[in-house]
Amino acid sequence: MAQHQEDFVADDDAIPTTRGPYRKGVERREQIIRSASEVFGEVGYIGGSLRAIGDRVGASPATLLQYFGSKEGLLMAVLDDWTVQTARWAIPTDPPGLEYFRAIPALMDYHVDHRGTLELFVTISAEATNPSHPAREFIQRRYADTVRNWSAKLREAVARGEVGALTDEQVEAEIRILVAVLDGVELQWLLGADIDLHGLVATHLGEAITRWTATPAT
Repeated sequence: MAQHQEDFVADDDAIPTTRGPYRKGVERREQIIRSASEVFGEVGYIGGSLRAIGDRVGASPATLLQYFGSKEGLLMAVLDDWTVQTARWAIPTDPPGLEYFRAIPALMDYHVDHRGTLELFVTISAEATNPSHPAREFIQRRYADTVRNWSAKLREAVARGEVGALTDEQVEAEIRILVAVLDGVELQWLLGADIDLHGLVATHLGEAITRWTATPAT
């Protein structure tokens, strides 16, 4: 297969070296990561080519490879950046027990304001069902962390007497169902459903909390 010359010759502002300003290289790297985030969010990692990513920032595929080593390396950089950006989702005061769950609907406002960030996660998550996908471990870990952390909050609510007796198995089941509902509502919103993301999630969580608090104590 014929290769374009730009596949072999990097741009002048590729990796920052002693010949070029470090700041320019850092900014260029950030531009590429933003471009890759957009492309991967729109067409996935599999469908997103280095050329398509580079075209958005005026860089050749060779430049991208010099910065990140490989397409997989670029994906890892995108996911690292996604983790930093979505740290804003964290509930800042880390309220205890049920108050934590009552604060979750506010996180939907972040989704509405940062659609591309949510789109990236949903698209890559769907692709990562393939065992060979490079982001599979990242997505698995992300879900495992969410289930573990939210389960700890629900068990805390039980310990505080806010919720009746729930076994560890019941707690995990409740949290997995909650995560699945949030994923489904977010996906419908991305697909264009005319829904109030914040309001719908608040309604579901209110019903869940009512059910949890109605559970008899031991």
